Amino acid sequence: MVLREYMARMDGQDPEKALELLEPDFRFLIALPGGRRTGTSRADFAEYIAGRAAVDRTHEITRYAVDADVETAYGFVVEQGVTTGAFLSAVRISPTGLMARYQSFFTTDFDLVDRP
Repeated sequence: MVLREYMARMDGQDPEKALELLEPDFRFLIALPGGRRTGTSRADFAEYIAGRAAVDRTHEITRYAVDADVETAYGFVVEQGVTTGAFLSAVRISPTGLMARYQSFFTTDFDLVDRP
């Protein structure tokens, strides 16, 4: 379950460790209220990580599913103890077990599932 490990690493003290889970030609789309971030390589994602604000942030997964080489997660982002919004993320896993593609949508004004 690579997606869970990826989120745990992104939430940890050293988010660059998430890069170890990505294929070199990793492709991604992250849709945030302020705009989209995209890239076509592990290096592009390293730039994204470097540009993120360092805050006490966690991804609290409330729904998770796996179907063959695709994993999906739904949950809430919590920063410094305050829920800031909800995310819906999906990843395609390569034959080597690494993340090949990642798509994530984050919203601050709509919850698909009520927060427990």
